[in-house]
Amino acid sequence: METLVTVIHVLAAASVIGLVLLQHGKGADMGAAFGSGASGSLFGVSGSSNFLSRATAVSVTIFFITSLSLAYLSSHRAEHASVLKSHTLSVPEKSEATKAAPEATEKSTAKDVPQ
Repeated sequence: METLVTVIHVLAAASVIGLVLLQHGKGADMGAAFGSGASGSLFGVSGSSNFLSRATAVSVTIFFITSLSLAYLSSHRAEHASVLKSHTLSVPEKSEATKAAPEATEKSTAKDVPQ
């Protein structure tokens, strides 16, 4: 179920990106006034802007619904495991040589430090 919603979510996101890039900006009307040929398009003079804006609105609605669905599905999983509890760090114990001669390790580290 979650995989299907994720696939639909990715497709909706890609369609939103594509539809937004296909739309004309606010400055595109000035180019149409000087004869850029926008009236001879497939959808007519204003048909493409209405179609693209409606398709973008539908894609954004699908994206929003799938976002909420994924958030709901991830918060209501059967496994309620904590990240902190599942990854506990174990402290390494001292080796036998360190337990037997703690002064030897202090002397060896003192040589490494410049005075």
